[in-house]
Amino acid sequence: MKMAAYQYHATSNDGGQVKGVLEAGSEAEAVSQLSKQGLWATSVQEQAVGGRGGKRGGFGRKKISKKVVESFTRSLSDLLQAGVPLSKALRIICRETSHPVAKKQLEQIVDHVTDGSSLAESLARYPKSFPMIYIAMVQAGETGGFLDVVLGQIADMRSRERDLVSRIQSALIYPVVLSFVAAGVMIFLLTYFIPKFSLIFADFGSDLPLLTKVIVGLSDGLLQYGAYVLIVLAVVLTLLKRFGSTEQGRRTFERLVLKLPGFGTVVARFALIRFTSLLGTLLKTGVPLVTALNVAKSSIGNQVLTDTVDRAVDDVKQGASLSSSFGQSPVLFPKSVIEMIAVSEESGQLDQALLRIAESHEKDLDIKLRTLVSLFEPAMLFVLAALVGTIVIGMLLPVFELQDLIQ
Repeated sequence: MKMAAYQYHATSNDGGQVKGVLEAGSEAEAVSQLSKQGLWATSVQEQAVGGRGGKRGGFGRKKISKKVVESFTRSLSDLLQAGVPLSKALRIICRETSHPVAKKQLEQIVDHVTDGSSLAESLARYPKSFPMIYIAMVQAGETGGFLDVVLGQIADMRSRERDLVSRIQSALIYPVVLSFVAAGVMIFLLTYFIPKFSLIFADFGSDLPLLTKVIVGLSDGLLQYGAYVLIVLAVVLTLLKRFGSTEQGRRTFERLVLKLPGFGTVVARFALIRFTSLLGTLLKTGVPLVTALNVAKSSIGNQVLTDTVDRAVDDVKQGASLSSSFGQSPVLFPKSVIEMIAVSEESGQLDQALLRIAESHEKDLDIKLRTLVSLFEPAMLFVLAALVGTIVIGMLLPVFELQDLIQ
């Protein structure tokens, strides 16, 4: 077997962060080696020639959709809970799968499990379909002997997250469509409607009101320099995209997003829901607290908020309570959440409390989204009506003045 160098980041059971390079025949074998050393792999990438990481191995080049993965997870959990052996359950699911990519990957997973590999090692061969968080939870379930329970919890968690994302997308559809309509109406008025009136005013040769001159000037500028404006916008967007791809740029943009009125709160609450849901599920499956924190922080999706969790992890390692550590990050963890975590730490029911926090804030986020949309819709309509009304009034003012001159 051809060996390759893999750069990895992993978490030990005591919460320590470990990174390095090892030789293995595949990503799955690298994950297996780390697992045997008592490490939880969070990132494994094959090194390119010259020592720079980032090149993926030959496994899992195609991705199974999240919906198919969720269905697979749910079905496997049900079959295992019914007492069906793992290899047989995988064969049953593989036989009933109609998705070609999923079927091919499942067939190979069945072969690896039959040859003696663990399910986590087999799934790790397809990192695009099964992320490291998924693998870590499966690994915990296999180690603790409750794989069926873990798979059910994974399926529930992914289902809740999919529903939440779907609600957010649905809430944003109307405002986005309305914004495009407003932009289209303005472009039509400035490039077609106003030039027609401008010709009429030029024939009369009368002085135009100030408002009309401004509107006509904007129209003429858009017609003459519109292409240049598009080029400048394209250049600016490209530069912003490049800046956003850097570490400093990403943190800058994410910090600005959190400061946006209303929207920043939604982003922070969405991160809280994903983090507490995953952390609660990991703790429920028996993953050590510090390890679970290091794995769950990757679900936040905002580096600024992730930094706050990193600081909390350091505090927990030094013996601080989770509630006091989280209390230093009010943007991500409101006071009510801190109080619930503090009580649950004393009662020993931290995992259940975290899942309740995720559930309650999910409902709260849904209400906030509906409120924002209900406020945004009339605001956009008012702005659109004001813009169109201003243009119409500006173009009708000369008509009224011409009527007075004729009389």
